[in-house]
Amino acid sequence: MAKSTQLIDNEVFRAYATYAAIVLLKMMLMSLVTAYFRITRKAFANPEDTASFGKGDSAKKFLRTDADVERVRRGHLNDLENIVPFFGIGLLYALCGPDLSTALLHFRIFAGARILHTFAYLIPLPQPSRGLSWAVGYAVTISMAYKVLSKALYL
Repeated sequence: MAKSTQLIDNEVFRAYATYAAIVLLKMMLMSLVTAYFRITRKAFANPEDTASFGKGDSAKKFLRTDADVERVRRGHLNDLENIVPFFGIGLLYALCGPDLSTALLHFRIFAGARILHTFAYLIPLPQPSRGLSWAVGYAVTISMAYKVLSKALYL
């Protein structure tokens, strides 16, 4: 296992940090996309968010759900369900000392699958594109978890 003083010089850890930052930024972008859709569709969840559109009953009509806003929210929720485990498992995987080429393959496939998943959700692309992109990213995380567990069990 790598020592903390060696992490900066560890190519696998740097690759992990790069791809973790990419998918975390992509997940953060989904918040901005949600806000954009809420504003352009005038569909808000909280009464205080409608204040700039009027007062009283005139503002209440903006307290509603919108199919496009909900689609973005579901995509963001899916990111939370998949990127957070990648963040933790990927860190443990990077610390287990995998080959750089294997680690890069895992990280790149995961990041690509999550980006494709977002496009499949937002455009929307026909199924099974969204399902396959989710499954590929999920399988990568499982593969890394297997490597971590197999390494830990053979100490």
